[in-house]
Amino acid sequence: MKNSRWFIFALRLIIGGIFIYAAVDKIIHPEAFARIIHNYRLLPPSLINLLAIFMPWIEFIAGICLIIGFKYKGANLLIIGMLLVFIAALAISHARGININCGCFSTASSVKSDLLARIIEDILMAIGCIVIGLSKDRHRKILSI
Repeated sequence: MKNSRWFIFALRLIIGGIFIYAAVDKIIHPEAFARIIHNYRLLPPSLINLLAIFMPWIEFIAGICLIIGFKYKGANLLIIGMLLVFIAALAISHARGININCGCFSTASSVKSDLLARIIEDILMAIGCIVIGLSKDRHRKILSI
């Protein structure tokens, strides 16, 4: 079952890395990220700034925990929850025909996202998280692969 452990670790590394990468630009540019959240037109204005400040840090920390194995089952559940919210927000925007920057990897206003492609990517990551969650892998530390 050594191959299974490597596969689970690779999933943790890929998904955690994606979440870390996605969080960095949002952490650096919270005002731009707040505008992106506003463009979805799903939340009341009173929640937008809080979400723009805290969500990227949650993404970042969950990604690190998933990779290094610290409380990675909890981080995995948190990531699945975020992915489900992201999928719902993207699907609603896609159904409305809104052409926006999803804010997934960049806060640049010139970037427009292929929302359907982002939905598919998020579904694939959610499937990866489900595989991680169902694994019998009890080796949490990065060095005990």
